Amino acid sequence: AVIAAAVRSPRHMCAMGAVRAHSALSISSAFDGGNIEVVEHAGPTVRLRIRPDPYTELEKKNHMQWFSFRATSSAGTTGADRPVTTTYQIVNAGDASFAEGWLGCEVVASYDQHSWLRVPSTQYDAATGVLSWQWAHSSSVREASVYFAYFDTFTYERHCQLVARCAAGSAPGLRVASLGQTLDGREIECISVGTGRLQAWVIHRQHPGESMAEFFAEGLLERLLGLKTGGTVDALTKTLLSRVTFHVVPSMNPDGGVRGHLRVNAGGANLNREWAPTADYAAPTLERSPEVFHALAAMDATGVDFFADVHGDEVLPFTFIAGGEGTAVWDQRLQSLHGAFVGAYTRSNPDMQGQFGYSPDAPNKANYAICSNAIIQRFGCLAFTLEMPFKDSASVPRDKSNPDDIGFGGQRAGCLGASLVDALAYVVPQLRGVADPKFMLPDDAYVVPVEDQAAIDAWITGRSSAAGAEA
Repeated sequence: AVIAAAVRSPRHMCAMGAVRAHSALSISSAFDGGNIEVVEHAGPTVRLRIRPDPYTELEKKNHMQWFSFRATSSAGTTGADRPVTTTYQIVNAGDASFAEGWLGCEVVASYDQHSWLRVPSTQYDAATGVLSWQWAHSSSVREASVYFAYFDTFTYERHCQLVARCAAGSAPGLRVASLGQTLDGREIECISVGTGRLQAWVIHRQHPGESMAEFFAEGLLERLLGLKTGGTVDALTKTLLSRVTFHVVPSMNPDGGVRGHLRVNAGGANLNREWAPTADYAAPTLERSPEVFHALAAMDATGVDFFADVHGDEVLPFTFIAGGEGTAVWDQRLQSLHGAFVGAYTRSNPDMQGQFGYSPDAPNKANYAICSNAIIQRFGCLAFTLEMPFKDSASVPRDKSNPDDIGFGGQRAGCLGASLVDALAYVVPQLRGVADPKFMLPDDAYVVPVEDQAAIDAWITGRSSAAGAEA
């Protein structure tokens, strides 16, 4: 086994991106969002490491967990008859930002970066900190190359195509504009649509490795603009757009996405810690976090009546919503709106649930450098962080006997984005101007989410037992 001598350093590897690890197998991360380094190739085993993000000044660390790479087998390119089975090992997985998230994780694979499947042989050894999986490389020329990633990839090319699809629409109030530029000079696009007085902002992918967030944006925009139906929208969406003007930012951090980062932008800033100063750390700034600086300025210009910051969570196998319980403005009004919104979302899409999630901050203990807390405090509106799982959804797990069922992936995230319309439509009549909102359905009541792992494990075990009994 020979590793290309041209690779001299992680920086060079980032630029070159490709390592010929073996005469029969070539590993490359030289593409949009790619991140991997080859450590060693010995026989049927390839040892890899994730390239860390740039150093984060505020958090004093280098984040890492996102990976994406392409493996090309000469068995396919030469038309050889025998598949080649390879074991992939990420040897620094134990050093990841959320190493516990590897437990129960399954790597995803694709031949074209459009259709993805989960790799059931994925295993994480917490004692050694190694994430591993096996793959039988096909002898088919069409399947000679396979992409492996932490989650379905949403490339910058796809992002640009989404913006172009939106710009070609004709919805009432449609406007596609740049809020400003990133450190690498990319546009921070915002798609506005609707003619309503209420202003709804939905931003995505502050953490670039959380690619499910942009799938969510795609699904939301497809519904709001009727992108799959020739511009025709359903009656609920049409009515909502007459009451609400949406401002949708599909990707807050395109630089980090292209560079293959997990949580930071081109300069090493974790954007979801840049919405207010922290002690003597100034934020946001044009020099370090222009993405946040420009977005916040645009929100100040329009005002905000509803806000969602869409993310992905490495550890919890659920979709959930984290509110602003620790902010100084949190009161019964916001709590009622929050509970009703979550209840409506769970009714419209079972991938959403309200039982499990982050433990709320204690009263008046919010970190205002975190986006949703800053927005709640600044505008006194219903605002939250929406999290989706990297793992399969425990709420609606895939049928493992059906190879076509990949569980929670990019497509399901898009469906969840479309369902936001239903949940928002339910609370809009009381979003502003109602001091004491009243919602009558039983699951409209606010529920304190549970983050306890033992409780989560017990719930999953009970659900699995019940499903087995029904079968």
